Amino acid sequence: MRKAILALAMIASAAPLAAQRDFLTADEADQIREAQEPNERLRLYTVFARQRLDQVQQLIKEQKPGRGGMVHDLLEDYGKSIEAIDTVSDDALSRKQDLAVGTKAVASAEKEFLPVLEKIRDSQPKDLSRYEFLLSQAIEGTRDSLELAQEDLGQRGAEVAEREKREKKERQSMTQPKDLEEQKAADAKAADQQGKKKKPTLLKKGETIQK
Repeated sequence: MRKAILALAMIASAAPLAAQRDFLTADEADQIREAQEPNERLRLYTVFARQRLDQVQQLIKEQKPGRGGMVHDLLEDYGKSIEAIDTVSDDALSRKQDLAVGTKAVASAEKEFLPVLEKIRDSQPKDLSRYEFLLSQAIEGTRDSLELAQEDLGQRGAEVAEREKREKKERQSMTQPKDLEEQKAADAKAADQQGKKKKPTLLKKGETIQK
């Protein structure tokens, strides 16, 4: 029992460290910071995603100790690169920036990425269980991102604006009282008590108005 508790404690303490792992190298992060133009950022994220996928393909061809863990991390980094592509695109569209060049490059690359990922899944590697979930996420994320990249930019921009408007409204609603009916009842009670208060008078104690 004690060993089990210690094991759980070690896992819990290690979790924050794992969560801190950046999906970009220091050099790649610097390149992203320097690339202020959204089309260039899209190009960079696409390059980084391709590099991760190329590494995954190479590892799948090899039989080496620890391969499953390496493929797991590479697929995680690949998936985050795809997410970054969609985030940059949505942000640029919300600012009404031209994304024609970057979006075309993304669509072209993701058309290549998707069958590669599906081929890895269909080949059923022996250590697939180690990274199957992330592989499924990578396939789904790539497919969704490709659909967005192939969508009309004007329509996509309108959808982004509508979503932001809806999210803003939801955030505002969260700042209101959770139970509006309870608040209304409290306000009504306060108003009723105010009405029942004695009206001010200039008469001294014991005096009455003579009719």
